[in-house]
Amino acid sequence: MSRDLASVPAGAGPAGPSAVALTPARLIAIAIAGLALVAVPYMLPNYYVSIATQVLIFAVLAMSIDILAGYTGRTPLGHGAIFGTATYVTIYWSTTLGGSPWTGMLVGVAAATTVAAIFALLAIRTSGVYFLLLTLALGMIVWGVCLRWTSVTGGENGIRGSVRPLFIATHSAFYYLVLTAVAVITFVMWRFVNSPFGLTLRGIKDSESRMRSLGYNVPLHLFIAFTVSGFFAGIAGAIYAMFNSFVSPSTVALTQSVAGLLMAITGGIGTLFGSFVGAAAIISLENFVSSYTERWLSILGLMFVLIMVFAPEGIVGRIRMILARSKG
Repeated sequence: MSRDLASVPAGAGPAGPSAVALTPARLIAIAIAGLALVAVPYMLPNYYVSIATQVLIFAVLAMSIDILAGYTGRTPLGHGAIFGTATYVTIYWSTTLGGSPWTGMLVGVAAATTVAAIFALLAIRTSGVYFLLLTLALGMIVWGVCLRWTSVTGGENGIRGSVRPLFIATHSAFYYLVLTAVAVITFVMWRFVNSPFGLTLRGIKDSESRMRSLGYNVPLHLFIAFTVSGFFAGIAGAIYAMFNSFVSPSTVALTQSVAGLLMAITGGIGTLFGSFVGAAAIISLENFVSSYTERWLSILGLMFVLIMVFAPEGIVGRIRMILARSKG
């Protein structure tokens, strides 16, 4: 008989995964980071505030990927399509149909979650490279639809139109709205991966066969994890619609999925909060280094090589290891 989805106590699972506690040191670090983020509009010009807003949005995308890659052992390459679906629907609803942008965001997130559920139904019984390739193929199907369905998506020209309400039209007002939303989303994600259900996912990552033998419904857990992950990616995509006011097939392309995955890897797979570090590192390189040299992609590639060689756990993962050793 299958176990109840929330029946795993802390410490359960093949390798004994346990919830991550918010220690005083971690709370202090979070408070300092929060204060720094709040101060951004007061310390930086609008251009850099816009970059910081973009970092926050893509950190949510990277965290949604990390739910699968870091906590279930399934690395997806289709989350860019889920992200972009929400962006498309939000902008289409608000511009072409003339609806409320807030309603458009809700419909966009619902559409993205539906796409994620379909992806999940097709992909949950695969693993390893097969899971990666299947999610890649599913994402390419969405990209093909967006490219060819010109009457709705605009094809290569995409859809342009501002969907941001006037009261958040300024860079600072929109930044604070995004910061507040991302803070809530991050807390919900953290609670999710550290819940009994999240501990079950860690057990599946460590030993799927053992979890099956213990009576857990592994496909159902993976389906829910994938759908929830897609839900958060959809939220990021809907917010991105307000940020960018433009969507095209490139928004759902493979490069979007790869960028989100690389952000999660750079920060540290399985750390969740490392997604902020990874998003900041990659977006900063893209926007700042590219202004000085056309070979910024080479510098980005070199950074990934150095991380894989010297910090395969990611930046945050390496810092955690160093701190753990210093305490030991």
